[in-house]
Amino acid sequence: MYKPILKYVAILCGFLALVGCEAGDYSYIDYQKTAQEPTMLEKARTTARTKYHQPMPSLASLNLSEDKVRLGNMLYHDTRLSGNGKLSCASCHVLAIGGDDNQPVSTGINRQKGSINAPTTLNSGFNFKQFWDGRAESLRKQAEGPVENPIEMGAKWPNVIASLQAVETYQKLFDAIYPTQGINQYTVTDAIAEFERSLITPAPIDEYLRGDDNALTAEQQEGYRLFQSYGCVACHQGVNFGGNMMQKFGALKAYFDEKNEKTVDLGLFNQTQRPTDRNVFKVPSLRNVEHTAPYFHNGLAQTLDEAINIMGLNQLGREIPPNERTKIAAFLKSLSGELKTTPIDPPKQ
Repeated sequence: MYKPILKYVAILCGFLALVGCEAGDYSYIDYQKTAQEPTMLEKARTTARTKYHQPMPSLASLNLSEDKVRLGNMLYHDTRLSGNGKLSCASCHVLAIGGDDNQPVSTGINRQKGSINAPTTLNSGFNFKQFWDGRAESLRKQAEGPVENPIEMGAKWPNVIASLQAVETYQKLFDAIYPTQGINQYTVTDAIAEFERSLITPAPIDEYLRGDDNALTAEQQEGYRLFQSYGCVACHQGVNFGGNMMQKFGALKAYFDEKNEKTVDLGLFNQTQRPTDRNVFKVPSLRNVEHTAPYFHNGLAQTLDEAINIMGLNQLGREIPPNERTKIAAFLKSLSGELKTTPIDPPKQ
């Protein structure tokens, strides 16, 4: 019964070993042929840098609807979406502090405590699925869930729709943007999703990936090299430095004590009931990670240093020395970018 697990670990270890050999080491690029050609050399170096990560695309290239983004902005901040008229999406996903609430678990309707750490909404459009267990295939589907969750916003969609339909400003906006649909559950969540796609935060790392050596400090560049050589890139990859795969928490060393596991710790297993999905979660994006403590689905890691240490031990099977954790943390701060979105107050009438 353990053969599939052993096979999985063997494959993962092999991949991590490969990453450790190549990442951060550009010796496999033939510099002899390009040393006399600065343009070719820069192209080669940039290609090496983007082996595991790609720079964030521009907002303009996403081809978003400005009208939908504006409407979604209002809805994101509208407390009409909650059962008591006091909570909005922004209550747990505060744009000014990293797109989350900086709490181990969120506080919902009637001061009820949730069971899981609120993920950031910043750059969430680059994630391949939503929620820690990946149960929502899109941002729009994700936006449907919290509204009717009894310990989050505690509302009912028919009541929410009726409340929004009573607002003349919303009627006009929805009629203009969704002329054949008006205000309904689909159009409300569609607008919120479009707004969330606009929440991108270009960062120094993006300029570095495009070839600007001065975008990162020497310490950050060394931290990036360590991030690659230790094998962190096996899971934290792509544009979002994560968010594009599911992974077992405790891949190489058990993180959970099965006797004390909570339901939320089971992750993807709660959706599939497959034993192999036990403790499997969506790998989170590391963009703006310096602003989103505490960390992990349970919010138990209070600092970047603590999170890096746990990841080294439990995901990579390696103990990362404190001085190297400091450098990796410095690198992770280069993933922080400025959000240029201004919240729009929802209409009163």
